[in-house]
Amino acid sequence: MASCSHWWHAPTYFTISVVLAYIAISTVPNSPSRNPTTPPISHKLSLNASAALRRSGFNIISTLLSISPEIFLSSPNSTIFAIQDSALTNASNALPPWFLRHLLQYHTSPLVFSMADLLNKPQGICFPTLVYRKNVAVTKVDANQRFLEINHVLVSHPDIFLEGNLAIHGVLGPFSSMGSQDFDQILDSIQAPICDANSSLILDASDPKNMIEWTRIVRLLSFNGFVSFAIGLNSVLDGILKDYSNLNSVTIFCPPELALVASPSPMLDKIVRIHILPTRVTYTELASMPDKSLLRTLLPHQQLKITGGSNVSQVLTVNGVEIVAPEIFSSKKFIIHGISQTFEVVELPSTARMGASSSTIKEDGGFRQLLLSE
Repeated sequence: MASCSHWWHAPTYFTISVVLAYIAISTVPNSPSRNPTTPPISHKLSLNASAALRRSGFNIISTLLSISPEIFLSSPNSTIFAIQDSALTNASNALPPWFLRHLLQYHTSPLVFSMADLLNKPQGICFPTLVYRKNVAVTKVDANQRFLEINHVLVSHPDIFLEGNLAIHGVLGPFSSMGSQDFDQILDSIQAPICDANSSLILDASDPKNMIEWTRIVRLLSFNGFVSFAIGLNSVLDGILKDYSNLNSVTIFCPPELALVASPSPMLDKIVRIHILPTRVTYTELASMPDKSLLRTLLPHQQLKITGGSNVSQVLTVNGVEIVAPEIFSSKKFIIHGISQTFEVVELPSTARMGASSSTIKEDGGFRQLLLSE
């Protein structure tokens, strides 16, 4: 009988879940259109995690995780701090509906923490969330009492789910108090006051994947129409991090569609890597390169050829593929160019791979050209 006493909450929970799921998958205005046949981002653990959340009474987050796992699982690793249903219902009344997705991502970290891990952290330590440059802080911790507060909010249900690269804990309420303000004011209000960008207590300061902002890249691609490439990149990211742990910047040539994204495979890995350069190159820099310049990629012994760059009468192409949307996303660490179709991977004989010429970095015109001798 007790389980039925709150039956009247069900329509509210369902309505909020559907609204949030719609927000999560809606196309951003003026972004490339989504292909309805593109498979959604899947996660092997999401159904089990959703069931565990529902058993603990977190019905809204449970529904969202099963309907739109990409809200939370856009990183190779995730810790979700699930907001209780009542608190999330109150937040939905105070915030613009389109901003609730950002609220949920502020409660998700691209790092994995069990409750034991968190209890071993010093008070005041900060760690990242899926909202770019917005951290949360451990504001009170007592390992003996298994007591933990994050942004002054109690972790009420520790270790709801712990499996593989996913951890979920329940919290009493949102990590940030937000009223009905405009978008910029809300973004500014999302931040643990104790966290300082220059603080030595920011946990991800030396994390290689955060140097390149891979989590942000996957999110940007996923939410702006490049879903299949985001899935492919996320699937092979662990291998890229292992082979290129010292990358400081990247350039990504992103096609509208990417095949073979159902599961990680050697061919998918090659396809993704041939679309990534190990340095940041703007469209202007590409266009000013000499005709037939070669660009080194993350796929060994396979380079991209620039044609029509310095010739204003020709269209700039990379391996014969046109750059149709230059610099659609850009930061100090990465730049993404939209291209018309996927680059082809050429299978080289073993002797050709062994005899491939080594790459050189040439300074020209104030930028770095990654050229290979022909």
